[in-house]
Amino acid sequence: MVNWDSVTKALAIFTAATDFEKKSISTNQSLFLQKMNKFLHKIFRKNETKLHILNYLFWECTWRCNLKCLHCGSDCKAGSAFPDMPFEDFLNTIQPLKTAYPKNSILVAIMGGEPLLRKDLAECGKKLREHGFRWGIVTNGYAYDEAMHAKLTSAGMGSITVSLDGLEENHNWLRNNPKSFERAVKALELIISYPRLNYDVVTCVHQQNLTELPALKEFLISRKIKNWRIFTIAPIGRAAENAEMLLTNEQTRQLMDFIAGSRKNDPRINLYFSCESYVGGYEKKVRDSYFFCRAGINIGSVLIDGSIAACPNINRNFVQGNIYKDNFLEIWENRFDVMRNRNWCKTGICKNCKDFAHCNGGAMHLWSEQRDCIMACIAEKVK
Repeated sequence: MVNWDSVTKALAIFTAATDFEKKSISTNQSLFLQKMNKFLHKIFRKNETKLHILNYLFWECTWRCNLKCLHCGSDCKAGSAFPDMPFEDFLNTIQPLKTAYPKNSILVAIMGGEPLLRKDLAECGKKLREHGFRWGIVTNGYAYDEAMHAKLTSAGMGSITVSLDGLEENHNWLRNNPKSFERAVKALELIISYPRLNYDVVTCVHQQNLTELPALKEFLISRKIKNWRIFTIAPIGRAAENAEMLLTNEQTRQLMDFIAGSRKNDPRINLYFSCESYVGGYEKKVRDSYFFCRAGINIGSVLIDGSIAACPNINRNFVQGNIYKDNFLEIWENRFDVMRNRNWCKTGICKNCKDFAHCNGGAMHLWSEQRDCIMACIAEKVK
């Protein structure tokens, strides 16, 4: 019987050793530590997949949105083809989780569309806390004012993610609204004034805002922002038809160098690359741990139409069931094989890739319904 706690601790020790000793140990020792680190990570990932403990659950509560962003993966609008999901439908769906998981072990991330458009958002959050679920929101910040802040924090909101996609001109361009930057910054000022909130700022990087990342970093630091997460934009939704959204190979390397350099030399802000992709030689330079797509392994979602899925950004053809006819817990325990066994990803450019054992086919949201080839490979772009 493998003691997985010991494996996890060993992984942490080797990670620390690799970082701490890299200046004092020989090249051969350093390579050995890196290989051992990767080996232990593979064991850890295999165990996590086998256990598939749900700890992060997205609720796509609305498709309505108060902005019309140029890169929106869901193509959300002010009016939606789907009505907002009744909260009682969602609550009834997750009730069985209380018998399978400890109280407060699952974080419900409420998203949209724009979740702040729901008038009952605070009430939904309060009931989630009463039933033993932690909760937070993913927002563009446009409607986050003093009254909203007071209502949501009083209802037990514990985490919030706010988008800031450049300095004022670029952010407003991407978000397609001249007041979006001002509103998002005011939201952040409220959020950082409340120490109990866990938060981060997320930035989607494209061709127009890449070069202003150093200035954006200084802006965030000047506003006392501590946690900054960076994404690239995937060729899905509205971004699929807009070449300005997608970085070239050279621009992708420039982005990785910026993140790695900031992490190494600037302790004023916790900057890291998102979990969206394996990044080859930049692994462990741009985030704290090796790439691991946890969609369907630790991350699930209930989508606007009741679909039971993994990460909401994944193609809807990968859904595993529907809350209006299936039991969510049974689906979580017994399906999701497409995420938990990724051998089917050995096709296209992944077929003979020497890094497949570490990448495992990359992020699920980068696979289309045809499943014939990954749509974008950052590791390939940064070679």
